[in-house]
Amino acid sequence: MHISLHLSLLSLSCGLAIALIPGKASAEAVPAPQLAQLTDFNNLNFGVDEPEVEPRPQAPAVTPEALDAPANPLLFPTQPEEVEVIGEQPLSLEQVIELAYRNDPDFQVALLELQRSQAALDEARAALLPSVTAGADFTAREGGGGGGNFDVPGGGLNGDLNGGGDSGSSINYVLGGNVELSYNLFTSGQRSAQIAIAERGVRLSELELERRREVLRLSAVNDYYALQEAQEQIRINQAFLTEAERSLRDAEIREQVGVGTRFNVLTAQVQVANAQQTLVQAQNQQRISQRQLAQRLNLPQTLEVTTTAVEIREDWPLSMEETIVQAFQNRAELEQQLVDREIGEEQRRLALSALGPQVSVFANYSLQDTLNRSNSFRDNYALGARLNMNLFDGGAAAASARQRDRDIEIAETRFTETRNQVRFEVEEAFFTLDTNRTNITTAELAVEQAREALELARLRLSAGVGTQLEVISAQADLTEAEGNRITAIVGYNRAIAALERAVSNLTYLGE
Repeated sequence: MHISLHLSLLSLSCGLAIALIPGKASAEAVPAPQLAQLTDFNNLNFGVDEPEVEPRPQAPAVTPEALDAPANPLLFPTQPEEVEVIGEQPLSLEQVIELAYRNDPDFQVALLELQRSQAALDEARAALLPSVTAGADFTAREGGGGGGNFDVPGGGLNGDLNGGGDSGSSINYVLGGNVELSYNLFTSGQRSAQIAIAERGVRLSELELERRREVLRLSAVNDYYALQEAQEQIRINQAFLTEAERSLRDAEIREQVGVGTRFNVLTAQVQVANAQQTLVQAQNQQRISQRQLAQRLNLPQTLEVTTTAVEIREDWPLSMEETIVQAFQNRAELEQQLVDREIGEEQRRLALSALGPQVSVFANYSLQDTLNRSNSFRDNYALGARLNMNLFDGGAAAASARQRDRDIEIAETRFTETRNQVRFEVEEAFFTLDTNRTNITTAELAVEQAREALELARLRLSAGVGTQLEVISAQADLTEAEGNRITAIVGYNRAIAALERAVSNLTYLGE
């Protein structure tokens, strides 16, 4: 009903316009039925071939193991075909987070650092056990009188190793061994301080692993949303280019039938050119975002990724005040400063322990045998205790203790700084969340209004009471409104991710 009415009005207006052109005979006027047929732009083929876009080949279905990083970290491609992207693999947000945890090199380094700290703790705890040493020696030494001697008669060598000479000395071959057990009975707090430092080193590595995990999660989520936004911008700009090409065809037909002007055609051509450039820029941004996400996930060289459609995430369940308190309780960075403070205290104890006595006990057993003598086997044992004490060190221990005092104060100051930073991150994310929540509502309304305005502009143009510029302006407004809507949704989702990072370790989020 609406289409036929608008076409009739357009036919009437066009017929009147052509009939009133000076110097034109009435026979040159296009009949109304033919003009109506010409102005049915949705059904006409204007002779303009649509460019065929070759779809990018999809990657074959891959197993989860195929998305793992190469087992050899030193492996690098040497042939062009080894880095050629063969297709795209769609991934959900949850899959991206899981792959980031599994493949990211920096996160793997944090795991290795934790294992190194655990080994250092085992090393420190070894001081709680006694140490046992064993040794053996073989010597050739000169003995006293009655031993053998070496004669060199006539240039020859003659040695008596069994003590058969008249005078001189003999060579005795002695084989010996010993075993000693020792234990540090009292260390003035040195041993316990070293163990405590190692234990807190493990805790610090665990917190660092947790911190990097949260940072990695936020980075991967933001890269995912960036790719989502780039893909949506391509969709929006492709639709805008399609509409601009449609307007250009309309303008050219109107110019041909005499109801349009060259100015309208040129304006439509400029709009098409601008839309093409915007689309190319969006495609470029998509490629960059794809490679950024692939690099973040440390994917195989031949694999590209795509995302799912943009969706609004669930609302944040906590108030800003509750979120701030939860962040103070959960953030690894705050506990890291407290652990650093504890390490400073233990290091101070360790430095002062050098001024105290060191008491150890030992048990020793040794044996010895002269191989070239009979009845020479001897063994003995010893039990005892040792006391060592540094009477003067030039003030080195006290100076080291003062350094540790400054480390404690630095950790306390950084705790205050980190606490304020955590609060600011929560507040910034909360304000951004509220802003984008409002913008989503506004943008959705603007999209509906822009669509209605574009439809009316086209109807006005068809009825002869509107202009081509109104259609072009309405198309631009719709594109801008759709872009604002996507930006608001992605910004809202990013704000949720920022709040999750600011709080950290939220068990209710399903991880």
